[in-house]
Amino acid sequence: MTPTIAELRAGAHVVALPLATRFRGIEVREAILLRGPNGWTEFSPFLEYDDTESSAWLAAAIEYGWGAQPVQRRDSIPVNATLPAVAPEHVEGVLARFPGTRTVKVKVAERGQTLADDVARVRATRAFLGPEGRIRVDANGGWNVDEAERAAHALDPFDLEYLEQPCATVPELAELRARLHDWSLPIAADESVRKADDPLLVAREGAADILVLKAQPLGGVAAALRIAEQAGLPVVVSSALDTSMGLAMGAALAAALPELDYDCGLGTAALLAADVTEAPLIPHEGRIPVTRVEADPALLERHAAAPERAAWWSERLGRCAVLLGLE
Repeated sequence: MTPTIAELRAGAHVVALPLATRFRGIEVREAILLRGPNGWTEFSPFLEYDDTESSAWLAAAIEYGWGAQPVQRRDSIPVNATLPAVAPEHVEGVLARFPGTRTVKVKVAERGQTLADDVARVRATRAFLGPEGRIRVDANGGWNVDEAERAAHALDPFDLEYLEQPCATVPELAELRARLHDWSLPIAADESVRKADDPLLVAREGAADILVLKAQPLGGVAAALRIAEQAGLPVVVSSALDTSMGLAMGAALAAALPELDYDCGLGTAALLAADVTEAPLIPHEGRIPVTRVEADPALLERHAAAPERAAWWSERLGRCAVLLGLE
């Protein structure tokens, strides 16, 4: 069953949700929420993405709302806390929003900051977690190979779980992995999977030890599962600062994987100051449930985007739908 463009537009709820903490330059997260025969789903590519890239996000929304659903292998997902590039004195306050999590992903390589800022943030995170907690850092491709190697050495005292997308390109990741070959420090690839023409290249080139998969950018749960199967690498399922509707889609992906060796980046509802449901997927004892999330009509109305923003999203939805061949 496939919706028409008119049906999608007619049922679209455009929301604007404030963040509790500024995250990668974003203070308000906008999204379209849709309801299909399966339940609520989400379309929320970031504002700067073009229509071609954004159309994969719409394909994911339609699959989750209207398409076949995968077999669920687990009913809850362990999640990590996500720490924006905040000053060390704010680390404890942010991480308190993720009760029970044993793993923290720390954002590093923020524009305008230094490696010393990153080290201070990671040091404060280790102090908060204690020796048993797990720390992974995410540079979003912000370092070159030399910078990434220096950062790996500088952050070594804090016992990192892995480096996520330390460099932007697959050749850079492969070179860095070769330089660090005698370290027990895995490299995870995110943008080199979800923003790549060939999401399997990073695996074929031996440029990563772990894949970070996000359901919306990859075109849906089924597409992400195919990538995981073909790559043959361990997987971390993560989010793109989704509402709880999008996080539920990510949880469905994580629940369908044969193996789930790492805590997933699906706890980011804790970074939102508001959501569209009375039961947001905020971590409890370090986990979120695998469930369909119901939108609350009052919250949809309260957080409705301004008319001009709703019109902007409606036009974007239509253009992306055309690229998918919808009528």
